[in-house]
Amino acid sequence: MALKGNLRDFSFSQLLNLIKIAKKTGTLVINGPNHDAWISFEDGKLSYAHKDSTDGSLAGILYRNDKLSKKQYQIIKKQAGNIGDKELGLMLINANYLNQQEILTSLKYEFVETTNNIFTWGEGLFQFRNNRLPDPDKISLRISLENIIIEGSRRLKELERLQDEIPSLDMALKFTDNPGTNIRNVNLSAKEWGVVSYINPKNSMRQIANKTKMNELEFRRIVYSLLQAGLVQIIRPEGKKPPQPQAPSLPVEGKDEQKTLVNRIIKRIRSL
Repeated sequence: MALKGNLRDFSFSQLLNLIKIAKKTGTLVINGPNHDAWISFEDGKLSYAHKDSTDGSLAGILYRNDKLSKKQYQIIKKQAGNIGDKELGLMLINANYLNQQEILTSLKYEFVETTNNIFTWGEGLFQFRNNRLPDPDKISLRISLENIIIEGSRRLKELERLQDEIPSLDMALKFTDNPGTNIRNVNLSAKEWGVVSYINPKNSMRQIANKTKMNELEFRRIVYSLLQAGLVQIIRPEGKKPPQPQAPSLPVEGKDEQKTLVNRIIKRIRSL
């Protein structure tokens, strides 16, 4: 299947449905606006997923899923960085540190979450590489695509709703003058505190999202909850001038055609 194009023209949901129905085996490579992703399939089922902004090794996945401490993760990367994922998994199981189910659950969550995030990418060049699979040392799974497509479509609808509520991430946030409560007394998650710590009239929401390394949906969720709680408000970034209205361009191409149209307009005005 020679499948390539842009997510603007062929949605990710359509791609997954096609791969599922055709029971294809291979890797879908997606070059997005900010990140690249590799999604692999075996017989129409999700087997592996990785995004270039994260450490795709088993150690990195287990660390993000709170199965390894930061210190343990650093030691493994430093002293056992050349060990493949399958070998590392067996070592952790034989050492009775983790069991097989804990490892597989962490991998499944990582692969599904990575895949679901792509639903919110507005564009991205994609190419399906037939029968291309991850390196043999990677641990692959067989995950049905039905629930992934349903959840991804739900996330896309949620993003569209949040984009209506928060039209532009180029605007900034500021704390409200009278929030009615002290933000220090509000029970916020670690990610919410991460956003709050960067709130400043000089910082655009896009800059905060990049700094906190959140995807657009996740970031908009947090901003929307802060807005609903009355803790923040949206403002124009300090020092940024409002966009100047542009004069409408003539609906013709070429200087000669534009000059002819201008002359016709002037003659028409003089005849009035």
